[in-house]
Amino acid sequence: MAFLYGAQRLLRHTPLVHSHYASIRLSSTLTSPKLFVSGLSRLTKDENLKEAFSSFGQLVEAKVITDRASGRSKGFAFVTYTTIEEAERAREGMNAKFLDGWVIFVDPAKPREPRPPQQSQSQPSEIGFTVNKTVGWCG
Repeated sequence: MAFLYGAQRLLRHTPLVHSHYASIRLSSTLTSPKLFVSGLSRLTKDENLKEAFSSFGQLVEAKVITDRASGRSKGFAFVTYTTIEEAERAREGMNAKFLDGWVIFVDPAKPREPRPPQQSQSQPSEIGFTVNKTVGWCG
């Protein structure tokens, strides 16, 4: 049992194994200078993000996504550079690194998918009744 634990510990700290997993994550190429950063601490602010990513090139924007109601970070962000080359350097330099005590992951940002149009709250049904979609106690 101790042998297995020692072998597992050795493999975990082997640079070859780490670089293999990192190369899998970095296999997709960038098509835009916008990066998606995940795994952020809930305490990470825009300023911390700008400071961490500014050394790789000229930042256009570094925005931590926050919850509308509470104002707290949702744990991810978007970072935009002026060129794709700067974004690639930032991706290679910051992927699987620590920021504010948490390991972050940097991936290419995907284009936003269009949302279906929102329906109004109350619509008349086929038989003429209005449907109330309120969940919970109504008073």
